[in-house]
Amino acid sequence: MGRCPVCGEWDTFVEERHDSRERPSREAVRSVHPLPLSAVGAQPLERLQTGIGELDRVTGGGFVPGSLVLLAGDPGVGKSTLLLQACAQLRGASALYISGEESLEQLRLRAERLSCAPDQLWVFAETELDAIEEALAQSQANFVVIDSIHTLYSPTVDSPPGSVAQVREAAARLLQVAKSTGKVIVVVGHVTKEGLIAGPKVLEHIVDTVLHFEGETPYAYRVLRAIKNRFGPTHELGFFEMTAAGLRELPNPSALFMTHEARAESGVALAAVLEGTRPLLVEVQALVTPSTYAVPQRSITGYDYRRLHMIMAVLERRLGIALRQHDLFANIVGGLRLDDPALDLAVALAIVSAYRDQPLPPQTAVFGEIGLTGELRPVRLPEIRLREAQRLGIRRLLLPKANAETLSSTAIEVELLPVERLSLALSAIL
Repeated sequence: MGRCPVCGEWDTFVEERHDSRERPSREAVRSVHPLPLSAVGAQPLERLQTGIGELDRVTGGGFVPGSLVLLAGDPGVGKSTLLLQACAQLRGASALYISGEESLEQLRLRAERLSCAPDQLWVFAETELDAIEEALAQSQANFVVIDSIHTLYSPTVDSPPGSVAQVREAAARLLQVAKSTGKVIVVVGHVTKEGLIAGPKVLEHIVDTVLHFEGETPYAYRVLRAIKNRFGPTHELGFFEMTAAGLRELPNPSALFMTHEARAESGVALAAVLEGTRPLLVEVQALVTPSTYAVPQRSITGYDYRRLHMIMAVLERRLGIALRQHDLFANIVGGLRLDDPALDLAVALAIVSAYRDQPLPPQTAVFGEIGLTGELRPVRLPEIRLREAQRLGIRRLLLPKANAETLSSTAIEVELLPVERLSLALSAIL
């Protein structure tokens, strides 16, 4: 049927063949009974560590045996490189790398370039699901990588590899293998041109963990983000740098994203932000120029576009800073994309600094959420932000007054500037 009679969309029907595999008998099904939760034995959770600290951090301390993990990202961002390095650095375990996109010779060349070709790493080039299940049943490997799930196919499904039906069938069968054997299975996923994970949404629901590998093309930095994690925290970040020898961990990313040191330049502010539980000091840059267009330009990179308009409205309405005839450009240095509302104050100060052509004091960091009435609202975990600022040699910290009242006065080596409103913040720092 070409057109769906319900939704009216074209080419949405998928033909699925009946699964001819044997199913458990009715007697076997009846032998299983529900149990009270208190009667279920809790086994100690022993994670499989890869030896890559940033990867283990994002997964919550390592991979849980019997879990199915999805790693997605743009083409060329380094998904295969990261997993190949993880296979080579496993601690006390062996790995099996199943490739559906590269030949075994290509895998060997890439492993030699990355200097990661240990004896405990097994490789297999296959895309047929039945053959992969047979290989997993025979292999003693604890860690399995399948690159990628969009190349797998099952003969029982009459559709090409990468289609909705094939991806759904592959995910369901791999999940069953992971749960029954206790192996960690990591599958690589493609993304669409909008940056979303390709395939059916059920793929993200089936897997235990969803990791997203991000990176801007002009930059060598890569960010690994946990979107879903049944066995650990979400929205954790891991930082890497792409080099000629593969991916290198960045345990101190603040030193890279905080490039503004003692230079007195207008339109630059340092923000103490959090991504997950990880503190970062990032540089916010803004440029305000008189507009030559009837409609002024508004552009920002790494920050929410609608929140930028909200901050501009607060500056114009509450502080009388007229930006309606000016072009405004803002950027988060390093290609980062941040959602922490504590970034509001740094964005506002960078805009005012650029508008007045007046630099902010050096060695000064700020954080705080801006309300529509111009008040500075408290943000979460101010102690962690303060410790990160002290570690990097910050001398002054501008923060909401409500956050300053919760901080202990001991072991504070920076000058705190607590304020209640955005207007007071401008007076204190400019």
